[in-house]
Amino acid sequence: MVHPEEQTEAGAPVLPKTIVLIGMMGAGKSTIGRQVAERLGVVFRDADREIELAAGRTIQEIFAEFGEEHFRSGERRVIARLLEDEPFVLATGGGAFMDAETRAVIKEKAISVWLRAEFDVLWARVSKRSHRPLLKTPDPQQTLRDLITARYPTYGLADITVESADAPKDETAEQVIEALQAYLTAPSQMDER
Repeated sequence: MVHPEEQTEAGAPVLPKTIVLIGMMGAGKSTIGRQVAERLGVVFRDADREIELAAGRTIQEIFAEFGEEHFRSGERRVIARLLEDEPFVLATGGGAFMDAETRAVIKEKAISVWLRAEFDVLWARVSKRSHRPLLKTPDPQQTLRDLITARYPTYGLADITVESADAPKDETAEQVIEALQAYLTAPSQMDER
């Protein structure tokens, strides 16, 4: 196992496990994930993109043709497969961590980072795009509020929580790196070596 106190030349921690970013749609998982991966010198992957490649369809098409349960089943398999690879940074879809099996695999094989964002930040980001299947409802704002209420207690089980506020992406990425460094050097993590 890589020792958590080891660092890259840029001062970032060397990853003992894959970093999995979780959180609501619009929390910045892909945007921040790319920045974090670049700073850590590892590959960035987006679970939704990997699912689309595996299925040969877009997320919207999978939801429309087969429903959410079929999508979650594929998502579960794809994430489990990805976590067998060398450490990298993975952005997951908003519902991935809600699945007990996926959550268990992430807990075992990765370090989970919740990018927590307030409703206003999320709405400002997601309302600019129309590709969110779960928000195709008569009242998308209420749907988003309901998803926050349902998901935040489970997201709170993540190893690390970082606020994803209305700040420059490089600042949030730096907060993730700092939180990761603190997590990896915590006495409880050192004991696991």
